[in-house]
Amino acid sequence: MEAAGNGRRDAALGGLAVLPDELLCAVVDLLQPTDIGRLACVSSVMYILCNEEPLWMSKYLSVGGRLEYKGSWKKTTLSRLSLCSENNEIEQKARHFDGFNSLYLYRRWYRCFTSLSSYSFDNGHVERKDDLSLDQFRPQYDGKSPVLLSKLVETWPARTKWTIQQLVLDYGEVTFRISQRSPQKIIMTLKDYVSYMELQHDEDPLYIFDDKFGESTPALLEDYSVPHLFQDDLFDVLDYDQRPAFRWLIIGPERSGASWHVDPGLTSAWNTLLCGRKRWALYPPGRVPGGVTVHVSDEDGDVDIETPTSLQWWLDIYPHLAEHEKPLECTQLPGETIFVPSGWWHCVLNLETTVAVTQNFVNQSNFEHVCLDMAPGHCHKGVCRAGLLAVPGKSIRDIENHPPGTVSKWNHTDMTRTEKRLKGSGPVRASNSVDQCSSFEFSDVHESLDNQIFSYNVDFLSQFLEKEKDHYTSVWSPTNPIGQREAREWLRRLWVLKPELRELIWKGACLAINVDKWYACLEEISACHSLPPPSEDEKLPVGTGSNPVFIVSDNVIKIYAEGGLGYSAHGLGTELEFYDLLQKVGSPLINHIPEIIASGFLVYEDGSYRTVPWDGKGMPDVLAKYYPLELSYANGCFPLGLWSKQQFGMDSSPDASNKPIWPYMVTRKCKGDIFARVRDTLSKTDLLNLASSLGVQMRNIHLLPLPLPHVELLPQSGDSNVKANDPPEWKHVISTLDGRKKNIKKHLANWGGSIPTVLIEKAEEYLPPDMGSLIKFVKILWTTTFLLRGLQKWVHSLMAKALGTQSWRD
Repeated sequence: MEAAGNGRRDAALGGLAVLPDELLCAVVDLLQPTDIGRLACVSSVMYILCNEEPLWMSKYLSVGGRLEYKGSWKKTTLSRLSLCSENNEIEQKARHFDGFNSLYLYRRWYRCFTSLSSYSFDNGHVERKDDLSLDQFRPQYDGKSPVLLSKLVETWPARTKWTIQQLVLDYGEVTFRISQRSPQKIIMTLKDYVSYMELQHDEDPLYIFDDKFGESTPALLEDYSVPHLFQDDLFDVLDYDQRPAFRWLIIGPERSGASWHVDPGLTSAWNTLLCGRKRWALYPPGRVPGGVTVHVSDEDGDVDIETPTSLQWWLDIYPHLAEHEKPLECTQLPGETIFVPSGWWHCVLNLETTVAVTQNFVNQSNFEHVCLDMAPGHCHKGVCRAGLLAVPGKSIRDIENHPPGTVSKWNHTDMTRTEKRLKGSGPVRASNSVDQCSSFEFSDVHESLDNQIFSYNVDFLSQFLEKEKDHYTSVWSPTNPIGQREAREWLRRLWVLKPELRELIWKGACLAINVDKWYACLEEISACHSLPPPSEDEKLPVGTGSNPVFIVSDNVIKIYAEGGLGYSAHGLGTELEFYDLLQKVGSPLINHIPEIIASGFLVYEDGSYRTVPWDGKGMPDVLAKYYPLELSYANGCFPLGLWSKQQFGMDSSPDASNKPIWPYMVTRKCKGDIFARVRDTLSKTDLLNLASSLGVQMRNIHLLPLPLPHVELLPQSGDSNVKANDPPEWKHVISTLDGRKKNIKKHLANWGGSIPTVLIEKAEEYLPPDMGSLIKFVKILWTTTFLLRGLQKWVHSLMAKALGTQSWRD
């Protein structure tokens, strides 16, 4: 809303005057810098809008790279884009125009120049303690309540060494990562960043938030140590390059800070302040702060939080909160460490220039929550963060029927979850909950929640897991702290290295990877084929492949789950066909392939599992019952073999991924280890011998006689594009390629972080706009291409065996 007496605006904007200033600024932000410069010449009001510092800050952050601040964001951006020379004077005397005012621009200007020195010391909503023993900390605070500890780090060298002046003296030329406000990476030397801090007047200043500071400046790691209360970190069993980001150096000026969030993966955190003052606000789990909206994708569980900046929340929203709606608050002083439990919402505002270090961790208190958050689906992720507001049918009115709690109760160690939940209710929260709730769909279990109160207890939260989703067949959320394969490796290492915690680890593995289901499958397969029962050490899957694999005694049991029933059934069928071929021709490859002991299908019916043996020949009745496949080779010796798999792969129809039937195979365990674990120990001679051996085995592969593809699958001669008289399989090819192109970014992102984000973003640029144009190349070398695609898995499997790896490595 514009104030009265704003005559210049209407004349300067013409028909655009009907748009609010906030929308006009958003539109201008969509333009390129050169177009913004032209637009600034249109009228006086456009000149004002096009010279706003937040606009040019946004333009620079969209470019990214190494930042050298030149006193203003406009000058910095134009210099970065080479739109002006270094010696060209950009800054001119400011132009002033009468008859124009804007409440929106004024509020933004106020946030840029306001001082926070008037914030006084708080009255102690968060308990302050000098120090605690583990026996005191665990029952009173761990996983329950925040606490400030004032004498936890008195012996750190960082207490005296981590001042701005000393850090610049010691590390001024070192490059640090800057807080990510855009997809582009921003880096600055510490000297340049301190210069920026002294010159800037940004409403949301950039701050150093560097998770790699231990690599760029390892000497900083010698200046502090993890406090004794937080040394139990279950991510420590992973190698450094495998574990998620967990420690950050934080340096920021007045007005900077972290907006409302829940720490990644529901981990807990400690944050130690070395200089300056920080203002903290905290809400308990499930209590969404006013002005904040939580979005959880129903496709992959991706969590996205819309929130105002930290400063904007304190200035614009906090003053309007009723007393019972306000958060826990505290002012953190130099030398103090704050503990933030799993699931707690928190917002941090720097009241002056600050230097801090923080680490996130997983311990016995939050382990099950971290595992729960890794589970596929979106329902439980929403409830963990938004509470029962994420459940359809639980209206704000239901919550407001209960009297709110009082601030004095928030920190009471015996306070019930009911009081915490009621403390979080209020009209501000209600105004942000409608859209948030509408995107969730829950199972029938939630009909029984009418008389329940939100609890951060894992047993309560696990009710919202989507039972039909499985770890091996569902999309992995990109916001999970580690990738899908890394999660299985983590749980396996914990199982081996922390035997005293196996009861807890088992509970977490059941939540994250459905290990209880797969272990029941393992027991049935072992009993059916008279294999030794799995020992306590053998209860968890091994390896980082795409299917659950168990090693029991000298046997390897692989259960095919990836890709749904059709894909997994063909996976087993092609492996059985390959093994049969090796035996028929007497290939020397047979000496490098593990012996197949048993194979078949595992079926879940009437509350129990049963096995149906299958050697790959003929179509088993049980498969036709659950998934009737239309196959061109149904009458062949191996109906689910190589050529059937190729045709199936070109079929764009959806697969049945939640049928209660899984193929399986039992083989003898190979000797040796995974190549990735031993490659760094091999000598040059060993590597040459290995390469020579692989060359021999590759030649043996090419000597294998392969069945020729059915004549109907071969392309007809003609033009390079697909014609009406071409076989329908070509249309399947194009349809499949088009479908995979649409999902290429998500597919690459789900590989567990092995591909850099910058390459994933550019993936579509390497694909032709018309996938049909590839046909001319495919037709020329159709037979060769078709055969090689069919051999792809065989070659991979053989190389693994020749390297002495386990047979389950796929």
